Amino acid sequence: MTPEGKKLLNIIILGFGFMFMFTAFTTCGNIEQTVLKSFNSTEFHGSGYTSMAIIYGVFSASNLVAPSVVTIIGPQLSMFFSGLLYSGYIAMFIYPYTWSFYTASVLVGVGAAVLWTAQGNVLTINSTDNNMGRNSGIFWALLQCNMFFGNLYIYFAWHGHVHITDKDRQTVFISLTVISLVGCFFFFLIRRPDPESSTPEVTELLLQAESTESSTDTSPHSGLCSQALDAFIQACKIFVTKEMLLLSFTIAYTGLELTFYSGVYGTCIGAMTRFGKDAKSLIGISGIFIGIGEILGGGVFGMLNKSNRFGSSPVVLLGLITHFVAFYLIFLNIASDAPLAPEEGTDLQAFITPSVAVAMLCSFLLGLGDSCFNTQLLSIIGVTFRDNSAPAFAVFNFIKSIMAALAFFYSNYLLLHWQLLILVLSGFLGTISFFVAEGWAESSRRATDYDSIWSAPSEEEEGTAVIGSVQPGGGRSPH
Repeated sequence: MTPEGKKLLNIIILGFGFMFMFTAFTTCGNIEQTVLKSFNSTEFHGSGYTSMAIIYGVFSASNLVAPSVVTIIGPQLSMFFSGLLYSGYIAMFIYPYTWSFYTASVLVGVGAAVLWTAQGNVLTINSTDNNMGRNSGIFWALLQCNMFFGNLYIYFAWHGHVHITDKDRQTVFISLTVISLVGCFFFFLIRRPDPESSTPEVTELLLQAESTESSTDTSPHSGLCSQALDAFIQACKIFVTKEMLLLSFTIAYTGLELTFYSGVYGTCIGAMTRFGKDAKSLIGISGIFIGIGEILGGGVFGMLNKSNRFGSSPVVLLGLITHFVAFYLIFLNIASDAPLAPEEGTDLQAFITPSVAVAMLCSFLLGLGDSCFNTQLLSIIGVTFRDNSAPAFAVFNFIKSIMAALAFFYSNYLLLHWQLLILVLSGFLGTISFFVAEGWAESSRRATDYDSIWSAPSEEEEGTAVIGSVQPGGGRSPH
């Protein structure tokens, strides 16, 4: 297999590993609030929204140290052990207790930070500037296939069920736990790319990793501590760069809308008694339509990113328009008290007669818009911060997760129309800031290329320079 083929295979394996893991975890997040409302134990007092708020809050804080963990044990083992924590969280629902529920929420928050930081590192090492958009799209499309299988199972398993029994819950979560564990073992199939086939920046990342391993052999404690401290410092420096500060508004919006489509919207659909006795099973169908939107967006926009002359801004603008249409239709179709309704649901009607078709269309639009934002963010961060990909993706996840935690917290209290208003305002601000960030990054890239061209030595000067000292790359831009 060619070196480029090996790197593409790594991206595909990475996507399949995440697909299996998040087939389990996304389905779990989609149904947990509904499941817990149906749980009969008087000793259990947990809330699905509160659990997700804890997960994303811990996730946010853990991103400050996640680069250090990835640096010490490597991205492959980081993803494997993080995946085990995800599996433990899902398995907890087989026999839930309040203490184990919230303890598992804390642990999976830590695991999530390490998992996604390692994922960004693997994606960057196996990509170049020219195919970063393509690889981001492939990974995103494979990841979002998770929305099909678990949600399809939920639809058939819960079809016609008004109440979720203990047997229903246990059967679902045993199956999801096994699926999650399968995903964990996929990460062992990823192979390290050949340094000679990589770009200069990726080669430097690989050499740094080898340097870390050799320093660990001679002086393990000092080597690991210095590498961990350096990764933390790099993350802090990246956080305050002008590019990341601008992108932070866009990242914050993706955190808010992640909460809405992955936890709140499915709960709203399940609470609508006007959808009939199949309202609970429609949660699964909604998840499938979200997945269709995610896969379509990830595949199309990821591939187009390779040859898109106009940059990422048009795709992000399309994502904003798509989400605005979805928010407006949800406002008209879903009752305002649906996020907070008890197990028996809500009999209220919004501004139109509740329509299952409109609800599923909104699910599709939510997924499509989300993929527009995320594929372009993954691409621009991977290219802009190529030399420090692990700390950069840690910052990305820090911002996204802290906003998701905030959204899950206020979802316990705010009616639907207030949640939609927050999404509209933050989405508009995030899109504008992305336009500015991309323009700024493109200007900096052109300035760097211009300087590189004019600083390139002539043939006589180059020959003289070789005699005096070796110039890496001959003074030319690696691009």
